[in-house]
Amino acid sequence: MEDIAMIGFIVAGLIIGALARLIKPGKQNLGIIATLLLGLAGSVIGGTIANLVGTGDIFELNVLGFIIAVVVAVLLIGVAEGLSGRAKAKQ
Repeated sequence: MEDIAMIGFIVAGLIIGALARLIKPGKQNLGIIATLLLGLAGSVIGGTIANLVGTGDIFELNVLGFIIAVVVAVLLIGVAEGLSGRAKAKQ
């Protein structure tokens, strides 16, 4: 049963990454793999925050955790774009 929960968690993270990319305005210089990995990171952070607030387990999909995960993923994508833009500017 834990395997199914983990697969669901990964799929939700990938969806969150794609959704965050759609929400973030402007042209993004990140690849799809980087975006999806940032979505997974946002999913972990969102699930952890929702767990700390007491709305459910980290692997449990709930509204608050999903919203926080999307917001965090959008922020992570913005930070990653900023970092990649600086690296290109130095070259």
